[in-house]
Amino acid sequence: MIAKIVKGSNFKGVVNYILDKEKDAKILVCDGLFAENKETIAGSFEAQARMNPRVTKPVGHIALAFSKEDEHRLIDRAMAGIALEYLKKMGITDTQILIVRHFDKEHPHVHIAFNRIANDGRTINDRNERIRSTRICKELTRKYGLYFADGKEQVKLHRLKEPDKTKYELYSILKLEVARCGNWQQLMANLEKQGVEVRFKYKGCSDEVQGVVFSMNGYPFSGTKIDRRFSYSKIDAVLDANRHEERQRVMANQMADYRHPASPPSQFEPKGSDDLYSGSIGLFMPDNSNAQADENYFEEQLKRKNKKKKQRKIRF
Repeated sequence: MIAKIVKGSNFKGVVNYILDKEKDAKILVCDGLFAENKETIAGSFEAQARMNPRVTKPVGHIALAFSKEDEHRLIDRAMAGIALEYLKKMGITDTQILIVRHFDKEHPHVHIAFNRIANDGRTINDRNERIRSTRICKELTRKYGLYFADGKEQVKLHRLKEPDKTKYELYSILKLEVARCGNWQQLMANLEKQGVEVRFKYKGCSDEVQGVVFSMNGYPFSGTKIDRRFSYSKIDAVLDANRHEERQRVMANQMADYRHPASPPSQFEPKGSDDLYSGSIGLFMPDNSNAQADENYFEEQLKRKNKKKKQRKIRF
């Protein structure tokens, strides 16, 4: 579930867009509006907006989009309920609201038009609205068990125009290459093969790397502009982790080869060599049963020694 928030000054325009017949629109909620037709709905919005003429953009427009994976669950009533809960958490209450479902896309979505001038003439608070919206969307997605998807992975590249198309292509390439490379040299070589140029940004006149820029098709993007995970420091951390993981894997394989040699034993190998091999491993990886046997043996030897000492004392 994601939300896109837009402000405007033309109620008639947003109402016409939301109730466009070509979008197969269906009204789910209409609160505080005279809903005979598009004109009366827009007129109702405009009349209340005049209560606070100082606000130049009284139009609130939010598009709530859900994953296609949840289409079978999102009946009209469920979508309306989630949309209303979202508005309540955003503090968009006691005002005129129009919620309309569209069926012109593959994914379920609703459009919400609301009056930023409340019923009592106050202005709806929009402070940090995008930050709050992102948090609330995640909360509701978890609460209702909706599908979590990376927004960038759902983008249809063929519909994008430049430079956004190149940016999303870079996202896909970096996501794959950063995950499988162990150092910057390897990463840069793999990116170069795919037409991606890498340039570092330095702090002042020093050699300290401050950022990284990826260029493709003539369009440069800093790593963080592509995605926050692609800042220089975060990529460097992932490459270091990949390198450490590879070392651990190699060491594990070498240890496995040492414990279980692949070559069969020689026919000239003396009998009992297997026991000797196992015993040598036991020096590094002690077995509980062997350790217990050794302990019993040393206890017995100690008892015998003490017994001999006592016998010697009796003789003298």
